[in-house]
Amino acid sequence: MLTTKRKPATVGEILSEEFMHPRGLTQGALAKAMGVQRKHVNELCNDRRNVTASTSLILARVFGNTADFWLNVQRRTDLWNALRCPRERGRIERAQPL
Repeated sequence: MLTTKRKPATVGEILSEEFMHPRGLTQGALAKAMGVQRKHVNELCNDRRNVTASTSLILARVFGNTADFWLNVQRRTDLWNALRCPRERGRIERAQPL
C-alpha cells in the first residue's frame, strides 16, 4: 500500500521531464520513434492516456529501460488515485475480508 501523502509523479511528468526534455525530443520526434501518432504521445504527456502493456514495451525499447519501469509508474498513480477517490474508497471499504 502507498504510504506517502504526496502525489506520485505521473507517466506524463516523467516522460516529459526525465526523458524528453534532457534529450531535446519533441512530441513529434518521440511519436515517430515510437511508431505512433503524435496525438498518442501528447495524451501520454498530458496524463490523458494510461500506459498499457504494449505502450510500456514500446517506451522501454525507445529509451532503453524496462517495460516494468513504465508500468510501475502507471501503477503507483492508479493506486494513489483510487485511494483518494471517495467513490472508489467507498467500494474498497465495503469489501469484506475472508
